[in-house]
Amino acid sequence: MRLLKRLFTALLLVTSLAALGQERTPRDYAKGVRKERAKKDKHFRQDDDSPIPPAGRRAFKGLHYYPADAAYRVPATFVRDSSQAPFKMKTSTSRLPEYRKYGELHFQLEGKPLVLNVYQNLELIKQEKYRDYLFIPFTDETNGHASYGGGRYLDFRIPATNAVTLDFNQAYNPYCAYGGAYSCPIPPAENALPLAVEAGEKTYQEH
Repeated sequence: MRLLKRLFTALLLVTSLAALGQERTPRDYAKGVRKERAKKDKHFRQDDDSPIPPAGRRAFKGLHYYPADAAYRVPATFVRDSSQAPFKMKTSTSRLPEYRKYGELHFQLEGKPLVLNVYQNLELIKQEKYRDYLFIPFTDETNGHASYGGGRYLDFRIPATNAVTLDFNQAYNPYCAYGGAYSCPIPPAENALPLAVEAGEKTYQEH
């Protein structure tokens, strides 16, 4: 139940960020992203289910991010491919949650054609509110210095059309980045991007 509650909280934040795509100008969009990031900081500082260890919450001043950049909010084509067999995704512990590849996102960054696999957790879809939830764990060349070494995540929802928007400003760290006894999925090798994604959440720094 704690895992579901943490995921639901994260999804609420991501849903709010997704709505920012309706903002009319890059300035409006960046302002909205800053507002949602402040909301997440407040949650991490105050709420009982915060991943920040209790001893560090009083000194917590906020997460570190790249500035919101509309260049990392890119059009993508969603190609559904849910015919592959389920597999057990590796995590930072011995836990092996069962996923299946649900599809692919085809897009471009820095003029390079790229693909990210999109996954579906076979346990979560038993819950009504997660029926359309999809998961994009990925790594890139910022990992280990500017961003968390274990990679970052993007949340996604089953889209109504194949034309979607992929927003790396929403990239966030797994809870393992903050310390504590968490079990976090490790991004599969096929989701390693061959460039630096300078968007989203940076490495967590204790204050």
